[in-house]
Amino acid sequence: MEHQASLCVVRLSERARLPIRQSPQAAGLDLSACLERPVDLEPGSITLIPTGIALAIPEGYEGQVRPRSGLACRHGVTVINAPGTIDSDYRGEVKVGLINLGQAAFTVEDGMRIAQLVIAPVASVRVEEVEALDGTVRGSGGFGSTGLR
Repeated sequence: MEHQASLCVVRLSERARLPIRQSPQAAGLDLSACLERPVDLEPGSITLIPTGIALAIPEGYEGQVRPRSGLACRHGVTVINAPGTIDSDYRGEVKVGLINLGQAAFTVEDGMRIAQLVIAPVASVRVEEVEALDGTVRGSGGFGSTGLR
């Protein structure tokens, strides 16, 4: 059996909820809003929503903050910088930048599940300056350049 890393969590508020996996094989842990009062997200607006928790992500991993599909598909509410990254050396409160891309205002309430947290390994690389890069079939073709003849 593979060793399972621990995700240490501190509640910064008594209202804060621990990240929770909604099914045994879910990739993400739900993050919940920790609010003193509801927050109205008007169409087009961006708001930073506190979760009331701080994390100690194991070294060699990152936390990826991703949208919840239900909020995105039903209401147009998503994570503005998806996926947001929480570095393993960050110890401050986890906050989620939400944007309302929908047509109607959306109210975020205390305890509402607002995003998912996926813990993923991070590859460490050494940056090396070179004179030229090796060639590929694609070359420097940019956005939309693949699959065209």
